[in-house]
Order: sequence, then C-alpha cells, then structure tokens
Amino acid sequence: MREILGRRRRLLSRRNNGRPEVLSAALTFATEWKWPVLPGVTADPQGRARCGCPDPECTVPGAHPFDPGLLAATTDERMVRWWWTNRPTAPIILATGGRAPCAVSLPAPAAARALDVLDHKGMRLGPVLASRTRWALLVRPYSMEQLGELLYAKDFVPGSLRFHSEGGYLALPPSETGQGQIRWERAPLPGSAAPWVPDVEAVVDAVVEALTRTGVSAPEF
Repeated sequence: MREILGRRRRLLSRRNNGRPEVLSAALTFATEWKWPVLPGVTADPQGRARCGCPDPECTVPGAHPFDPGLLAATTDERMVRWWWTNRPTAPIILATGGRAPCAVSLPAPAAARALDVLDHKGMRLGPVLASRTRWALLVRPYSMEQLGELLYAKDFVPGSLRFHSEGGYLALPPSETGQGQIRWERAPLPGSAAPWVPDVEAVVDAVVEALTRTGVSAPEF
C-alpha cells in the first residue's frame, strides 16, 4: 500500500508540475482577490479549435464551465488546489458579478483601436483580458437593470459589444483555450489587493464613442 500511495503522489506531482503557473494564478484570483473561480472544460486534444464538451458547435471551445457547473465557482483555497492538482491544464474560469468584476468585451481589432482612443482621452482603465479574437475590459459589478437603463439612453449601441454580468463567465490568464492563450493586454498592478476597475458607465460611454468614431459597429466573431 505504501508503494501505491507513493507512486500516486509522484504522479500527482508530475501532473501538477506541467503548468504550475495556472494553479498559482487560480490561487491568487481566489484567495487574494476573492474572485470566485472554477476549472473550465479543456479544448479537444485532437483539434484545439474544438471543445472537449459534448456540443460539436461550441462557440467558446475550452473557455467555459462544464463539469462542475458555474455555480460551483469558489474562493476556497482547498477546493482550488484540489481542482488544479487533478486538472493542472484546465482553463481558469471567472464567475462574473457578485464579488467579482463584470466585463464589457468586443472584437480584438476594434478593442485595440478603442483603447488607443481611450488612452488619448486620458481615461483610467482597469485590467483588460485578451484572446486572439476578443478583448474584455473588466468593470465593477452591475445589474441587468442598470445595464438596460444605460443602453436605453443611447441612440446607438454597436452590435460588436458583449456584456458579462451576474451569471456570466470569462476565462482568465494564463488559460489555454481553443482560441489560444488568454493573456493580459493591460495587466493588474502587482500586489495582494484586488485590482481597481472602473464603473460600467464610464467604459460603455467611452467604448461606444470610440467604436462609433472608428466605424466599428457590426458584430465581429
């Protein structure tokens, strides 16, 4: 029995050493920043553009929760360690809203242009997530009612915008997904405190204005 247990420990150690930065990042999000996280479904090893979930038409391969479901997201250190010890390459999925930030996302080319405009306006931004196809600007939690009132007041809202609020999710760095690695386009400042994020009103107003001025209004995938 001692030999079996010892062999199992060595196997777990080797598996966890495959990508130790993923476990470290997940622990930072959960225990230091108090962001609820859970492991996502991995991309299909036979084809990175395909998802490991049962849906053959999955639009976010390897970048969403599956088993466990989104409601399992937690900040508990023991649970996070157990998950990523057993699934060391699993993407880190953030359950948006509640104690965690929400987000506004848009296609990567449009986002790059929008951030240039925002920088020239001197607007302070929080962390920005980036995949090959889309970028997401993290913002303070907002309700659907708050978002509805905000969008209703606008004459035009670009169809390329997406909103991630309560009940939503995002893949966090350094997750590997079917769309490539998730990275920080604007990284949080070092430190143990949770990163500062702006109000959704400031981001939506500025992004809509930037997208309108740069002519990026149609959905991009």
